[in-house]
Amino acid sequence: MKIKWALLTILFTIATVLTGCDNPLMVLDPKGPVAATQADVIMISIWTMAFVVLVVIVLYIFMIMKYRASKQRDDYEPPHIEGSKVLETIWVAIPILIVAFLSVVTVKTTNEVEATPKGYEQEPLVIYASSSNWKWHFSYPEEDIETVNYLFLPTNRPIEFKLYSYGPIASFWIPQLGGQKYAMSDMVNTLHLAADVPGDYMGRNSNFSGSGFAQQTFNVKAMPEKEYDKWVDEIKATAEPITEDKFNKLLEPGHVGQSTFTGTHLEFSPAPEGEHAGHDHGSSDTEENDSKDSHEEHSEHSNMNH
Repeated sequence: MKIKWALLTILFTIATVLTGCDNPLMVLDPKGPVAATQADVIMISIWTMAFVVLVVIVLYIFMIMKYRASKQRDDYEPPHIEGSKVLETIWVAIPILIVAFLSVVTVKTTNEVEATPKGYEQEPLVIYASSSNWKWHFSYPEEDIETVNYLFLPTNRPIEFKLYSYGPIASFWIPQLGGQKYAMSDMVNTLHLAADVPGDYMGRNSNFSGSGFAQQTFNVKAMPEKEYDKWVDEIKATAEPITEDKFNKLLEPGHVGQSTFTGTHLEFSPAPEGEHAGHDHGSSDTEENDSKDSHEEHSEHSNMNH
C-alpha cells in the first residue's frame, strides 16, 4: 500500500511540474532547417528508446505475473531447459537492428547539416565568429562591419560561420538554429545555419573556458532582408571604425556589453586560415629560395675551409 501511494505521489509531482513548462525546449523549437533536422533526429532517438523501454517493462510485468512463485505447487521443480536458438537470435538481432537504424539516421543527417542549407536563392552570408575571454566578435566581410556580443541575421538566406578563438576553446551554439561547433585558436571551423523565422534568439558558449564562460552569451536577431540591409546602412553611417588598439583592449579577459564598428579586425588580425593558419608551417617561395641560397653559401664556405 505504501509503494502504491509513493508511486502516485511521484506521478502527481511530475505532472504538476510539467504543466508549468509553457515554453518548449529550445532545441525542440527549431526556427531554421538545420535545427529542424537535428530536432527530428532527437525525437527519433527518444521514441526509439521509449519503445525499447516500454517493451522491456511489458515483458517484465508479464514474466513476474505468469511465473511468480505463488502459483506453483510447493514441490514444483522447474524443468531443465536448453538454450533456444530462436530466442537468442531475437535478442541479439533486435539491438543490432536498432543500432544500425540509428546509425544510418545519424550519418545521413550529419552529412546534411554539414552542408550548405538547400532551397535558398542567395549565396551564403559569411560571418567570422571569434571568441575571447569572455566575449564574441562577429565580423561581416561582405558588409565591412563588426559587432561584439550580438548578431543580426537575414532570414531565408544560408549563413556560413567561420569559427575560431583568441583564447581557450569555446563552443558556438544557437539552440534554435542549429547544434554547437567548437571555435579553436589555430584553425577555422565552418558551421552552416539558416533562420526561416524572424525573431530574437539566444546564443552562447557551451564549453567551459574559464570562470566567466557562463556569461559568454550573445543575442541573435533574425529579420527580413530589407530590415537587415537597413540595419547595415545605419551601422555604416553611425558606428566608429574598429582599430587595432580597440580590438586588443576587447581581447583582454573580462565581460563587456554590446558594441558595433565599421570595418573588421580581419584587416589587421586575420583568421587562422589559408596562409595565416596556425597549422600551416610552410613558407613562401621567397623564403624557400632565401633558405636554399643560405644553405648553398654555407656549404661552399664549409668546402673552402676544408
